[in-house]
Amino acid sequence: MDFGLSEEQDLLQRSAREFLAQECSPQFVRALLDDEQGFSPALHRKMAELGWTGLLVPEKFGGLGLGLLDMALLLEEMGRAVAPGPFLFSSALATFALMRGGSSAQKKAWLPRLASGEAIATLAFLEASDRLDAAGITLKARKKRNGYLLSGTKMFVPFAAVADVFVVAVRTRGKGEKGVSLALVERDAPGLTIQPLDIFDRTRRVYEVQFKETPIAGFLGKEGKGWKLLAQLQDLACVGLSADSLGGAQQALDMAVEYTKVREQFNRPIASFQALKHMAAEMVSEIEPARSLVWYAAYAFDSRASDASRAASVAKARLSEVYTRTTNKAVQMHGGIGFTWEHDMHFWFKRAKWNEFAFGAAAYHRERIAHFDGY
Repeated sequence: MDFGLSEEQDLLQRSAREFLAQECSPQFVRALLDDEQGFSPALHRKMAELGWTGLLVPEKFGGLGLGLLDMALLLEEMGRAVAPGPFLFSSALATFALMRGGSSAQKKAWLPRLASGEAIATLAFLEASDRLDAAGITLKARKKRNGYLLSGTKMFVPFAAVADVFVVAVRTRGKGEKGVSLALVERDAPGLTIQPLDIFDRTRRVYEVQFKETPIAGFLGKEGKGWKLLAQLQDLACVGLSADSLGGAQQALDMAVEYTKVREQFNRPIASFQALKHMAAEMVSEIEPARSLVWYAAYAFDSRASDASRAASVAKARLSEVYTRTTNKAVQMHGGIGFTWEHDMHFWFKRAKWNEFAFGAAAYHRERIAHFDGY
């Protein structure tokens, strides 16, 4: 059995690395930190021209119809370039929600636009409780004569300022998993307002989204039956963040090693010091096995549904720690300059912290794994 990448996947990864090295340099990322929305429409259009925004979209809707492993390879390279923007949330999470739960009319209306890059979508999931289970969803969708209206708040909604449509987790009735629905809300719907939230990683902009008697455009799937799809979206998010973390950890290692080759102390490169060799070796020993976890989690999501959730949690738990530890060591290997705003290393250091806690930290996923294994 061949556990390697296919020629097409290898080509996708290499071409993505070359494109991002040219179009999304650290200087480009730094410039976007001061942008109000942290988003480059020009970069998004170029990604769309390459077919990236339609990677998961079926061919009949204008996409490439590829799987999550292909998406994971792409997200790994975006993590390596610490690329800002809504790609993960729009072209993976929201797109998958529409593919699996959307009606024929909803798919026809949105999937071609998402695939072409004309439209951007995002997922509105978390609330003030910051809970990831069904009990954390309290935003009510009240039934009226002409449909459903939302009143309440969603927190930490990624790139809400540039989204054309929101996939919103709401409660239509009951408690727990029963009664959770996924609603589509368009950006220009009345009563919808957004407020930026200030967090340390400015490559990932998040917002507070408030709904005040806001009408929905429809449900994804049946009303009250949305938890199963939302749980899949959480697994998908874990795989995507793990892939991003894998690429970021590799880049942090590469930057640290390269710096030690050119930085000299006592008339010799600091790369010759045994302590720094040990640190680099430890980083490699964590990154390489983690790659297999990410690839398997992506494969399981596509092809082994019975193991998909467990594999996603294994990858997320491990990569959350690997990325954080790798960037910590990379900063130390750079010495004092690694702690400064002027040096680019802080991009990856902050991204690692964002990825560590988004959609559940390592402890949360270890407890989830224990539950799957019957402990």
